[in-house]
Amino acid sequence: MRPNSTGRAAAAALAAVLLLPLSACANDAAAGHGAVAAPAGQQVDGPKVKIMVGGLDKVIYLPAMLTQRLGYFAEAGVNVELLTEPAGVNATTALLAGDVQGAVGFYDHTIDLQAKGKNVESVVQFSQAPGEVEIVSTKQADAVKSGADFKGRKLGVTSLGSSTDFLTKYLAVKNGTAVSEFSPIAVGAGQTFIAALQQGSIDAGMTTDPTVAAILDKGLGKVLYDMRTPEGSRQALGGLYPSSSLYMNIDWVEKNKDTTQKLANAFVKTLKWMSAHTPEEIAAKMPADYAQGGAEQYAAAIKATLPMFTTDGVMPADGPKTVLSVLAAFHPDVKGKEGSIDLSRTYTTEFVGKATG
Repeated sequence: MRPNSTGRAAAAALAAVLLLPLSACANDAAAGHGAVAAPAGQQVDGPKVKIMVGGLDKVIYLPAMLTQRLGYFAEAGVNVELLTEPAGVNATTALLAGDVQGAVGFYDHTIDLQAKGKNVESVVQFSQAPGEVEIVSTKQADAVKSGADFKGRKLGVTSLGSSTDFLTKYLAVKNGTAVSEFSPIAVGAGQTFIAALQQGSIDAGMTTDPTVAAILDKGLGKVLYDMRTPEGSRQALGGLYPSSSLYMNIDWVEKNKDTTQKLANAFVKTLKWMSAHTPEEIAAKMPADYAQGGAEQYAAAIKATLPMFTTDGVMPADGPKTVLSVLAAFHPDVKGKEGSIDLSRTYTTEFVGKATG
């Protein structure tokens, strides 16, 4: 039964309160408000599921749209409506409020929410690295060579309290710079991030592709920390850092195992397809307007980010521990509660293990 309007409003309000300090999905979408539905895929005789994505055009969340474009949702026997929100935190808000059945965003939400008494789990783990890049302005490249040089700097993040924010803080503290010694500046991503870098409003900042590809193409910045690969994740964060995933409420999953399995089948098949095709072939399957910098630049962005993705949707063995340790370093709702966090309840391999993809 769907909750009445009063109940839905209350649920949404509660979700918003819970998520104020939440490390948002590493969302670099342009500023905007309200969920937007993607064009519907092929309809079949099967269950209907709404999935909110923290930026459908972002390369780190590419499997969501690609699965629809390849027809794998329909092939698996499930009707999926993809919705996109410019702020990744809103994807989780929608999930908690019951507006959608699934969210595509960062795995770290599951740990944060468990600390707040909410049971959400990663069902399909798309990635094993953050997909984030710390870019330093070309003008400051000689002065800013590591987190030790963040002192006194203005550092761009998607928004305050986002994953880009706390990952920036982690890199600073790891290199001996206190959080109070630099200024995080919310600059969004895409054109707003690029403009901030170009105008000197920030000295460096954290973002993802295709924004990274556009910056490098324009010669506006240089890569300081590249966390688009497993190797880059280990170097910067001390281990694999699972990020983009399909996560859902545990109670919903338990009551809808057949539908959840269909989703896992579709996404795992996509991940396997991605591992067997070139960046150019992947780019060709995506909506044309995703390649705003041109087909060649978009393919290059996919190529640079492709190593972050898993090939089977399985959570990397030591990944959750890395995420917990990073969150515990700064997150007020997680710090000091590490011993009470049950990581085994923040993800499941039940469905990807049976996936027919």
